[in-house]
Amino acid sequence: MKPFTLNKLEYEKIRTELERFAVSYLGIEHIRAMAPLTQLKAIRNKLNETEEAKILLQAGASVPIPSLEGIQMVLDLLGTGYVLTERDFGNMVQYLRSCRQLIQYMNAKGSLAPTISSYASSMHELRPLLSEIERSIHGGRVVDSASKDLAKIRKKIIVTEDRIKRKLDSLMSRYRSIMQENVISKRGGRYVLPIKKEHRRSVIGSILDESASGQTVFIEPADLQGLQMELNLLHADEGREETKVLSDLTALAEQYQSELNINAETVGIYDYVIARGKYAIAIGGRNVKLNQQGFINLKSAVHPLIGSSMVPLDFTIGEHYKTLIITGPNTGGKTSALKTVGLITVMVQSGLLVPVAEGSHCAIFDEVSVDIGDGQSLEHALSTFSAHIRNIRDILETAGQSTLVLLDEMASGTDPGEGVGLSIAILEELNKRRATVVVTTHFSEIKNFAERTAGFENARMEFDADTLEPLYRLRIGEAGHSYAFVIAAKLGIPEAIIARSREITEAGNVKNDGISMLQPSDAMPWVDDVSSPQSLPLPPVYDQAQREDAEESHIGPSPSSLYQLGDRVYVPYMKRSGTVYEAMDNMGNIGVMIQKERLKINHKRLKPYIAAKDLYPEDYDLDIVFESKENRKKRKLMNRQHVEGLQIETKPE
Repeated sequence: MKPFTLNKLEYEKIRTELERFAVSYLGIEHIRAMAPLTQLKAIRNKLNETEEAKILLQAGASVPIPSLEGIQMVLDLLGTGYVLTERDFGNMVQYLRSCRQLIQYMNAKGSLAPTISSYASSMHELRPLLSEIERSIHGGRVVDSASKDLAKIRKKIIVTEDRIKRKLDSLMSRYRSIMQENVISKRGGRYVLPIKKEHRRSVIGSILDESASGQTVFIEPADLQGLQMELNLLHADEGREETKVLSDLTALAEQYQSELNINAETVGIYDYVIARGKYAIAIGGRNVKLNQQGFINLKSAVHPLIGSSMVPLDFTIGEHYKTLIITGPNTGGKTSALKTVGLITVMVQSGLLVPVAEGSHCAIFDEVSVDIGDGQSLEHALSTFSAHIRNIRDILETAGQSTLVLLDEMASGTDPGEGVGLSIAILEELNKRRATVVVTTHFSEIKNFAERTAGFENARMEFDADTLEPLYRLRIGEAGHSYAFVIAAKLGIPEAIIARSREITEAGNVKNDGISMLQPSDAMPWVDDVSSPQSLPLPPVYDQAQREDAEESHIGPSPSSLYQLGDRVYVPYMKRSGTVYEAMDNMGNIGVMIQKERLKINHKRLKPYIAAKDLYPEDYDLDIVFESKENRKKRKLMNRQHVEGLQIETKPE
């Protein structure tokens, strides 16, 4: 599948999370190479592998996966002519012992995990190699018994060192009176006597060194030179014999090079499978049923990267309809639902168990195509709309019956009238190709189209009209509402304005870019935060041109007088409307509340929309707008009496 799609669905984060459960470099390599498959049989096999790994782990078993630490370089050096060192063979011994332990473990788990336990049958214990290494090397050193010649040489070394020791004792007794210290030193690996400089001619031998002060010379007595030369030759013989032993062991290991590599590859596969099982337990993953007919039925699904903090999603598509249109307010969970469906699909096709309830179905798609986020590129100066169109163009090039298409905020970024028309035409084309399509949108024209078109279905993200809070639950079969009238009434908009708004809506004359072809009215319709148009109409009380002229000439009303508490303002760079909750400070910043979020925005970045006097009755308590119901109750209680521990918490600006 396309890297763009996997990136938008945050697939790389799944790989990163999975890596935390691997213990070997080969297991991590498998995870980094992981990608969605498209063959049903291969996917089913991988899912069953993961399920068996999960069962093993939940049975309380600790699977002994070798870490392969230190063995990678050893395996790479075999067959290159390099002679392995004592340390290399130490790593190989640990590796062979771990492989043997894994083989024995899996042989005992055949009934619990028949598929993955069978992989151990391809591994080799390599007892002859392990036995020979253990016989020849111990504690990081080649042992005497590794060869007969080595044993003889080391016996001679012991005898020679004993002769040197006796000779040194004799020499120290002879020269004690002229020695600087009563100790034996070594220089260049040879024994020397520390003689006072003025007595250096009293000892027959070679001066090998001198102290920093110049008061002491280190002399190798002539009586020792022959013995020390003999010892050096013996050590050279010892080194050659040790190299011969290591060379023979290396040749033996090379005879089993294929088996050693097969073991490592199998360990990597086991590490990958067990890591998938551990991850499944971590996210509450379950196995799912598969089909190739585009049928998806997710029960209580959650986004793997969000977890239990997400309201579980019940989602279905592909049986009675192939295209689902999801509507609802901003921050209501539409995009989260879209990403959850997409990510769970690609995870299942990667052989991962997913956080869904028992009995869930997933479809296998050859391609998953997405248009999520605006995809703007400053480098190429692409507009939001251009980015959307480029994505959709690429989607149309490959879309077919085995394609899942996920489109977020369709018709955004351009003129709503033309954008809606183009969106419907694109949806019709995708429907003709029998692609499975999930779309989120704010526009009622698209949901109206879905309502009357075969193969299409509406869905909405639920919204609590009493608390004005999204519930993040998807309800399929119902079109969403803007909730503008409900929210406006709750926030105290005069009933006359609400009634007029309903008249306009019912007449079908409201357009997304403002109000046109309407009879003049004394009241302007209120616009909800959840669907802010790209430009909002200004009521007569705020003539934008007059305001700008006044600011430039420094005459007329100042910005501080233009923006009063309770005024509705439009924030062009956010394409959102909000309510003034705090007057302008000496820096020119005004407090604006947008969907309960309090922001400080400079007055130059605001446009007046509706004056508070046109929205609220005289002497209206604006705390109803700015304060939560709970905080208003607390404040009234505080005004009446002191209550120990009672606090009012406000969100930071």
